[in-house]
Amino acid sequence: MPIKIPSELPARKVLEIEGVPIIGDEDATRQDIRPLKIAILNLMPEKIKTETQLARVLGATPVQVEVTLLSLTTHKPKTTSEQHLLDFYHPWTDVRDQKFDGLIVTGAPIEKLPFEDVRYWPELCDIFDWSLTNVHAGFNLCWGAQAALHHFYGIPKYQLPEKAFGIFRHNVLDPASPLTRGLNDSIPIPVSRHTENHRADLANFSHLQVLADSQEAGMALVYDPILNHVHMFNHLEYDSNTLGDEYSRDVAKGSAIHVPKNYYPDDDPAKVPVNTWRSNAHILFGNWINSIYQTTPFDMSKIGEDRPAVPKADNTAA
Repeated sequence: MPIKIPSELPARKVLEIEGVPIIGDEDATRQDIRPLKIAILNLMPEKIKTETQLARVLGATPVQVEVTLLSLTTHKPKTTSEQHLLDFYHPWTDVRDQKFDGLIVTGAPIEKLPFEDVRYWPELCDIFDWSLTNVHAGFNLCWGAQAALHHFYGIPKYQLPEKAFGIFRHNVLDPASPLTRGLNDSIPIPVSRHTENHRADLANFSHLQVLADSQEAGMALVYDPILNHVHMFNHLEYDSNTLGDEYSRDVAKGSAIHVPKNYYPDDDPAKVPVNTWRSNAHILFGNWINSIYQTTPFDMSKIGEDRPAVPKADNTAA
């Protein structure tokens, strides 16, 4: 099934060239099935690239998806034109009375800061709390995943001695999970972060399931079946050249950065990288969309009803 996005969104032309099915308003209204409404809180600096990456994987699923782009009210990005934000983004406070089948919260280039020092941290916490009653399922990416785990469970993040950067092999620990069904036992995943979460800090929350990890890069994928949250610390949605663009940017800035591991053939930045993770991205996001389609209420007003309370630590009295 196609994805429904605004006709003038820059991602549309890219996806049409790639053959990703796009549906127009008239065709969408003729279909009998209800489209899934997915909101994206895009905190990345290069918003157009992130929009395209996420629309690509959401549009390759067997369900009609309608995307709503959300923005913060306490933070105005400096790297995206104001007109683009006005044309395509909705302040989340303008849609807080609406219900959504899914909410994606992206990463952000602020991971070295303590959570509470992030200027928009209080607003993000409000969005996380709002999602418990207005969103059926959540998918949190990179810093967004760390932020969600910290907000709901107090789980900390840790500074790495050097940036985890490159393509790393990850082991799929539960191939029977609805989220990982169809993935190979070992998959390559792009990694780009300065911080990490430790598995030991999840031990007090036995319902949190680690679905994929790496000996070298640590945890990648955590599922919370009670709050219906997916936490992905890495970037299966990345384009073929995203890590290369980040590397070139940091080199130009004079930042201390090593060549992304296992990315360029022969570790030679002059050679064109080969995308080895694209199919895994489509499988993971397709599984997530399929799980939403099978479990979300047809009557959207019922989303959030009977949501369980946020679980306490196993060693904490109720």
